[in-house]
Amino acid sequence: MRFYESQPIFVCDRNGAETTLRQCRGGARYRGDRGGKAIMKSSNIGGQAVLEGIMMKHKDEYAVAVRKPDGEIIVEKDTYRSIVGNAKKLTQIPFIRGIFNFIDSMVLGIKTLTFSASFFEEEEEQKELTQEETEKQEKMEKWLMRGTVAFSVVIAVAIFMVLPYFLSSFLESRIPSYHVRTVIEGFIRIGIFILYVLLISRMKDIQRTFMYHGAEHKCINCIEHGLPLTVENVRSSSRQHKRCGTSFLFFVLAISIILLFLIQVESTGMRVLVRILLLPVIAGISYEVLKLAGNTDNPVINVLSKPGLAIQKLTTKEPDDRMIEVAIQAVEAVFDWRAYERENFDTADDL
Repeated sequence: MRFYESQPIFVCDRNGAETTLRQCRGGARYRGDRGGKAIMKSSNIGGQAVLEGIMMKHKDEYAVAVRKPDGEIIVEKDTYRSIVGNAKKLTQIPFIRGIFNFIDSMVLGIKTLTFSASFFEEEEEQKELTQEETEKQEKMEKWLMRGTVAFSVVIAVAIFMVLPYFLSSFLESRIPSYHVRTVIEGFIRIGIFILYVLLISRMKDIQRTFMYHGAEHKCINCIEHGLPLTVENVRSSSRQHKRCGTSFLFFVLAISIILLFLIQVESTGMRVLVRILLLPVIAGISYEVLKLAGNTDNPVINVLSKPGLAIQKLTTKEPDDRMIEVAIQAVEAVFDWRAYERENFDTADDL
């Protein structure tokens, strides 16, 4: 999963080293290149992998491309309405927007994942529904999705925020310092996250999803390097991206260490409550850091981004060409990459 406001990528494979866009082999020269510094413009496209497919989103439009069991690629395009409704300013206020963007990503992610899974369910005879029955079913599906999001959040909080605290509290007799235990708690939290990724990556379906995740990143990197969106160019692009949801989760885990280090309360109940109540604050800060990381080539920011990029090596795998074809169709359904490249890169006008 990636947040839906993308940015130019500064990581590509060139003899195994990190490099800026201007140095990428095969990449077009960026028109914002001034005096050795690239003034980058976001492509504003993001997405996530689904079951045997890709979802791509640009502004309020999103498309899901899925390869069906018979090999056909089906693409569905729709408009997403944020949970904030008409209060769209909430998605523009720094440190507030990250909270709502994260929830929107979860809601849309579950919705599109459910859609992709529908092509792989056992076929059953279904009677034709009346309009009233259809509306009732849609309403039930909405409540089911809300319940799934709420349940996922509760489980995530329990595993990644509360559990590490109780595990680190067992060290209180040997390590009386609250601040030292808080740092240890943070590393336990990161360790649980990496272990979780390693465990699910052993599942065959998840391995294929990680391959589609890699295809998603490669497509966006291809575009943001000014290359034509072809299977060959996508295949040679990097599968790492600074604004990946994996990097966001790492920032959440890392920033939680800092905030919890600064806030000290005495009772066990209050410590658990503080960890829960701080989550929106942590998410808001993490989003701003991720946004900054995606729009700058500052050496300090690049160093801070390295752990997230390293973890992406676990959550993305090299896709095959058939997966890349699916990703390209998802991109082209919502984004005019030719117009973007003509505007921002020294590319041919007949792209």
